[in-house]
Parts: sequence; C-alpha cells; structure tokens
Amino acid sequence: MKSILSTLLVVAVVVVGTIAATQQPKKVPLIGYLSNTGRARESARAEGIRLALSERGHIEGQNIATEYRYAEGNFDRFPEFAAELVRLKVDIILVSGGAIPVRAARNATKTIPIVTVGGGTDPIEEGLLESLARPGGNVTGLTLFFIELGGKRLELLKEVVPKLARVAILYDPALRANVLHLKHVQTDARAAGLTVQSWEIRGASGFETVFTALNKDRPDGLYVPAGPLLINNKKRIASFALKSRLPSVYISREFVDAGGLMSYGADLADSYRRVAYFVDRILKGAKPADLPVEQPKKFEFVINLKTAKQIGVTIPSDVLARATKIIR
Repeated sequence: MKSILSTLLVVAVVVVGTIAATQQPKKVPLIGYLSNTGRARESARAEGIRLALSERGHIEGQNIATEYRYAEGNFDRFPEFAAELVRLKVDIILVSGGAIPVRAARNATKTIPIVTVGGGTDPIEEGLLESLARPGGNVTGLTLFFIELGGKRLELLKEVVPKLARVAILYDPALRANVLHLKHVQTDARAAGLTVQSWEIRGASGFETVFTALNKDRPDGLYVPAGPLLINNKKRIASFALKSRLPSVYISREFVDAGGLMSYGADLADSYRRVAYFVDRILKGAKPADLPVEQPKKFEFVINLKTAKQIGVTIPSDVLARATKIIR
C-alpha cells in the first residue's frame, strides 16, 4: 500500500510539474531594428520583412515582437541606439543603412546575431566579414554592393543620350559609401570615354549652390547615388533636373518616383523580403558565422516617361523593352 501511495505521489508531482511547465508563457523573440532613416521611409521596407516573416510562421504581435530605432540620418546616434537594443536583450538586430550602423551594432555586441538589410559598400573591405561565403563573427545578411552597376547606369544614360560626354555626379563626402561609389563611377566613366565631374554636397543648404553652378556648367547628364542626405532631398534633386532639362540616372527608384528620369539597381522589395530567411534560420538555431551573405538576385530598371517627355528626351524602344517598370 505504501509503495502504491509513493508511486501515485510521484505521478502526481510529475503531472503537476508538466501542467505548470505547459502553462509557462513562452518567451517571444524580440527583434531590434536599427535604421539610418526615418519611420516614414523605413516603414515600407519593414512591412515587406514583416509579411515575409509571417509567411514563415513568425507573426508580429503573436510570436515575435520588434523594437525600432530610427537615426533619421544622424549617424552619431547609432552607438546610442545599438546600446539600447542590447540592453533590451533583443534576440537579433536588423540593421539598415550600410557599414556605419552595422559597425555600431557590432561594437555594442559580439554575441547577439546582426543581420544586415543591405548597404552600398564592400562589407569585406569594411572589415565587417571574413568572406561572403563564411562571414565569421556575428554578422550576416544582405549586401547591395555591386561595383559593376555604376558602369551599367552610365551605359543606360549613354543609350538615352547618344551625345553624352560629361556627367555630373552628386555625392556626400562625409559618407564613405558615396566616396567609394564616386571612385568606381570615375573608373567606369574613363573606360566608357566619358568625363565625370564630381560635386560635393555637404548639407541640405549646399544644394542650391551646386544647382546654380551646374546650370552654368551644363553637363550632358546627372548621376546620383544613394545616402541619407541625397535621398532626403530627392524631390529637390529631381525637380532641379526636370527644370534644367537634364537627363538623370539614379541608384534607387525613389528618385524616379519623385520625378527623376530613370534608375537601375537592386530590387529592394525583393531584397528586404529575403531578410526573413536569415531571421528564420537564426531563430531556429543557425549561427550568423555559418550563413553566407547574399547579394541581390533581382534588379529593377525604372523609367519615368512623363519626365522624358518634359525634358525632350526620346527613350529608344529597345531600352523601354528592358524596363521593369515604366511611369507614364
């Protein structure tokens, strides 16, 4: 009888323990999201990540949560925001904006996985990875770094403007990605027999001075890379090119939506959806060091026909046929 009671007692303890364990709320993974831009611009990209995560079973507000930090172009805030996310004990840090915020996140933690959402500089040259195939450390994700795209954009501009000889390029000298971009474009231009004239933009107040100088200089085309300063002033840049009847090519379709002539670059919507793959793998136990960094698989070529008509440029039919999106 005593042995039966002992057995029943053990069973009861096991049952109660099992029930208690099943009633314990599971820890919801917390994702930190560090962006170099503001909420409005980043929300569309973040929405793509959220949708892709939900397709993999990670639903915001149910079994996953996200903490956002927006630097709004103020690079000095990255260390502060990265430290905040580490203090919150996030499970993964997503970083949008290239090498500077990634480095800030990596300086804040060597253990929390960091997933890059893309950037315009070479992550190996920046010392963020050992290699694309074997990143090492706690950083993996996507890179939008493509040296050859600068040459492709110049090639497209040349097809649209056959007499193209001199191209003006705007750049932010405080942004390393812009400086490297400029160097690559200069190399590509020399190979194509073109002359590149670089114009520094050091702040929002510097645009009008450069625009005035460009109106006097009259280049044959305008090339505009990315970066917070340029993107935050995309409407001013596109408006200037339109009023000056200056054919322009951009790294991002945001400028074309704002009135620029055309853009060629990575399909950011597709790239951002791919971020969900890295988050899913890491939440399931994969180590960032073992997840190869990926480059974009899809590209988009966007043409604004309304702008072409306004500035008196005829887009050749074979160029139009290659466009992935045409704004009419």
